[in-house]
Amino acid sequence: MRGEALATVNGAPRVWQLDVSPAGQRHEVPSGFDQAVPGMLVMFTLLVLLTSGATMLVQERTRGWLRRLASAPITRAEVIAGKWKGRMILAAIQVAVALLFGTFLFNMDWGPNLTALVVVLVAWAGFCASAGLWLGTVAQTEAQASGLGVLAACLLAALGGCWWPIEIAPAWMQTLQKMIPTGWTMDALHKLVSFQAEPLTVVPNVLMLILAAAVLGVLAARRFEYQ
Repeated sequence: MRGEALATVNGAPRVWQLDVSPAGQRHEVPSGFDQAVPGMLVMFTLLVLLTSGATMLVQERTRGWLRRLASAPITRAEVIAGKWKGRMILAAIQVAVALLFGTFLFNMDWGPNLTALVVVLVAWAGFCASAGLWLGTVAQTEAQASGLGVLAACLLAALGGCWWPIEIAPAWMQTLQKMIPTGWTMDALHKLVSFQAEPLTVVPNVLMLILAAAVLGVLAARRFEYQ
């Protein structure tokens, strides 16, 4: 009887039809790599800069290396700018390696707007460089710099949508993502990679990252000490 009832239901006319199609300009449904590769790129760039970048500055200060620079014929601003550039280079290498591995190892499709994608990642690298420099001026010991760096990177990665698509998270997490740097970066990458949106759609994200990098850079410069 149950089988006959199911057969009757299956044979009834279909009133509703479900039409499934990808959103945006992309013609195929994004794979898991399209979420995981950008997410890991964003997370590990921040993790490396918040740990190594901060720890190196603490080491230089506690071991007296910065005091030697104080006697050198260079200004305090030049010292800070040099420290920031060094961290920026480290972040750029991290991003470049992730792009190469994602492309050739995981067949990652970065979308047609590669220039806009690079601009977003450069802005993200700049933010990470400023964040690492600022943490290095705040932390008193190498253990503090390492511990705070790991904690902050993991927390921002989880809340920013690096570990999973933010669309499956609760509403409060989706709202919070719009307020943090990892969220701005992942939102921009999501637009360019998953939806293949126009480059102008990520301009607000890039501007927010530049502003955040500038703020942290100023805070780091104010707290910077030779000893």
